[in-house]
Amino acid sequence: MTLRFVATRLGMLLVTVFVSSLAIYGAMFLTPGDPATLLVGGSRNPDPAVLAQIHREYHLDDPFIRGYWHWLSNCLQGDFGKSLVFRASVADLIGSRAGGTFALVAYAAVLVLAIGTVIGTIAALRGGRTETLTTALTAGAMAVPTFVMAVLLIWLFAVQLPWFPVYGSGEGFAGTLSHLTLPAVALAMTWIGYVAQVTRTAVRAEMRSEHVETARSRGVPERIVIRRHILHNASGPVFAVSGVGVAGIIATAAVAEQAFGTGGLGALMIEAASKQDMAVVQAISLLFVAVFVVVNTAVDLVSAALDPRATQKGAR
Repeated sequence: MTLRFVATRLGMLLVTVFVSSLAIYGAMFLTPGDPATLLVGGSRNPDPAVLAQIHREYHLDDPFIRGYWHWLSNCLQGDFGKSLVFRASVADLIGSRAGGTFALVAYAAVLVLAIGTVIGTIAALRGGRTETLTTALTAGAMAVPTFVMAVLLIWLFAVQLPWFPVYGSGEGFAGTLSHLTLPAVALAMTWIGYVAQVTRTAVRAEMRSEHVETARSRGVPERIVIRRHILHNASGPVFAVSGVGVAGIIATAAVAEQAFGTGGLGALMIEAASKQDMAVVQAISLLFVAVFVVVNTAVDLVSAALDPRATQKGAR
């Protein structure tokens, strides 16, 4: 992995976050009317004194670039402003909800990595009916959206089988794990199918490669061939798509949080958007974009370390 490749990926990260922050801040100004009316809930007859205070606090009378820079510089220092709806600091609101979202995303990511790679590897190594059945099931899993899977899980475990709770975030480690199981499964299911498909394809390709045939012809034990030559060389594309899956989970976490009432950042953003609390929406949107881009950049760098060919392609 070359220094140029790393610098290019980091540069792309900064540019993406910068452009996204411009779009997030500018969205409020694209709305017809006075942006301050959105910050007071869109009231038809807002108090002029309140509007004047909001104009001063959010620098709405400043030129766009000056107001944007003031907002962004405060965000970089951890100051996202105050929520007029929740009557609290936006940073405190995010801090109180971030743990639940992180736990949900981490749980779903573990499911994707563990189940997806294992299923795909077994399907490729065994072949035959196992591979055919796995391909059909994972293709079906990929076709089911998160919100549909959430409805199915709620119906199954709220009406038919009382195995898992279907609402809330729980208390303590065991309670939280139990409450997050269904939303994590709903988030992970599509990506489990996707990772399993890519894993199966990558392992199949390595099984037919020349270096594997050479190792077998030299009498290398099959378990060593599988571990060192097949799985090791297939890990690059599998890790890359797994990272994309984790980023996708972050982007769609709000759907599962809202459906199962876990009360994370995604649910907070939806609630704030419905109440036109723009300070909260802007802060969470910027945070999600930053995390999404950082995860993708980290995946690119690790994938390049695992597979030097990715560096050569990225440098072209």
